[in-house]
Amino acid sequence: MLPIAPAAALAQALTTQGFTTVPGLYTPAEIAVLLACVENAPAAGPSFRRSQDVFAIRNLVGEIPGLWPLLDTAALADVLGQVFPAGCHLTKAVYFDKPAGSNWLVAWHQDLMINVGQRAEHPGFGPWTSRDGWHSVQPPVAVLENTVTIRLHLDDCDATNGALKVVPGSHRGGVLPADTIRARTATASVCSVSAGGAMLMWPLLLHASGRSTSERPRRVIHLEFSDQELPAGLAWREWRAVRTG
Repeated sequence: MLPIAPAAALAQALTTQGFTTVPGLYTPAEIAVLLACVENAPAAGPSFRRSQDVFAIRNLVGEIPGLWPLLDTAALADVLGQVFPAGCHLTKAVYFDKPAGSNWLVAWHQDLMINVGQRAEHPGFGPWTSRDGWHSVQPPVAVLENTVTIRLHLDDCDATNGALKVVPGSHRGGVLPADTIRARTATASVCSVSAGGAMLMWPLLLHASGRSTSERPRRVIHLEFSDQELPAGLAWREWRAVRTG
């Protein structure tokens, strides 16, 4: 495992750019075990989505309980401790597999919704969506500003197989009107990450991904962590305690 960037450097990059990368967060051996755990799991049920362009598993550590002990390494705890010195918890875990030659793309957007266990009306929470027994809501900006996404790459990832494109600094503008997003993407850059590395980003960072033009897969474990507590009647749907270094 490569040395993780000093806390000040990692925090500074997240503050100014809205994203950063951590190479070698997991070793090749650890990645192989993670992949085997996912690939050997039953792939059926409402949390699994499979087509020729994408294979996705939501509620990942709930559907595959054996995965979390493999993800919960000292290296991950170190990174989380740098972002959240007072501690945090897991709020979402998703697996994405963009197969070779996939035509699946994701347009420019911010990640504005969180998953909760049940619906409860509170000022600042809304709009709501519900599907397959899941409830999602857009929370106040303060919740999104204190949530970080860690995208663990299980394959080498660049522009040819669907690496994220991001707009540096765009997280500082709060929730952006949809009709202004396209005009803000002129300064976008591609965030390439090698297998075992991770990309960290704030949900409010503008991001997108293109179609795959290579024969290489792009498998990613998407984890979200927050130090925020939700008001009475609301609870994170996938809440899990985590350790921080």
